[in-house]
Amino acid sequence: MSTLFGVLRKKMLAPSLASVGFAERGFPVTPSAATVKLEAVPQAVVCGFEWAIEGASLWELERRLELVEPEQRGFAYEGATMGCSILDAMPGGGRNRTRELLEGPGKPHIFLTYIGIGFAMARLPRPLWKNILPELSEVPYHPTMSWLAVDGYGFDRAYFDTRRWVDERAEPEPYPWAGRPDYFPRAFDQGVGRALWFINGGDPRAVAEAVKRFPEQRQADLWSGVGLAATFAGGCDRAGLAELRRSSGPHHAELALGAVFAVKARTFSSFVPRHTHAAAGALTDLTVEAAVELADRTEVAPDLAAPEPPYEVWRERIRAGFGAGEHRRAG
Repeated sequence: MSTLFGVLRKKMLAPSLASVGFAERGFPVTPSAATVKLEAVPQAVVCGFEWAIEGASLWELERRLELVEPEQRGFAYEGATMGCSILDAMPGGGRNRTRELLEGPGKPHIFLTYIGIGFAMARLPRPLWKNILPELSEVPYHPTMSWLAVDGYGFDRAYFDTRRWVDERAEPEPYPWAGRPDYFPRAFDQGVGRALWFINGGDPRAVAEAVKRFPEQRQADLWSGVGLAATFAGGCDRAGLAELRRSSGPHHAELALGAVFAVKARTFSSFVPRHTHAAAGALTDLTVEAAVELADRTEVAPDLAAPEPPYEVWRERIRAGFGAGEHRRAG
């Protein structure tokens, strides 16, 4: 049950549904059935955030989130994780809400709940980031995939401060996430790439043009973010996906890499929409099942000693599968 303080927090911190819409953000998007569906993604995030920031119990929060349709439920969990992370960071807020959510009902959505932590990072001063990632036990892909929190931070900044991070192509100040400040800008750019998919309403030509305005050395990570967003969130038909693939040119392996991670996240949550099947075939030449098999056989141990973070080693192994032509074509 919500408290008075919870209602006040929601009123002060939660954006309106309209404010996260494409028109309100000033994005160059022509409204269509596809863009309405894409807009439902940030709206689902807002709903999850509102429910969590009110301070509802974990039981009540889970029941509310279960009312969200399966296709959008993971995004609502993103917002809920954002709310829990902010509450945990507040003075006297404790540090257990996020952990209990991620170890409990949020576990099937772990890929997206990490992103929700990144959304919270965008609203908290950097000194509070030190403890924002909870210690998790028996949660798959932890802490390897915790870099998705930095991805979420990059997405948030590009979506809500588009002039600076997209138009002016600013670069973030490195932060020692997982002890690797050198990798922080790369994970950030992967989130910016995801945001470009939404900012341009899933228009493959506009997305490709947006990516190519960035310096060449940043484009690979941007393309992987685009592939993840197009495959997980949808918003584009088969012809558009084919155009997106052609436009990626020498960065097709990165586009496909993002698509594989999206498929893995969808299957782990036990709901794979039709658009994810379509994107897997169009962007990777893989069935959903083959994409999962590729992700599973290239997975790395979280304590792997390597020059790159285990997260990037996993990404490199998936990319190599495409570059070497090891993947099976969808039948």
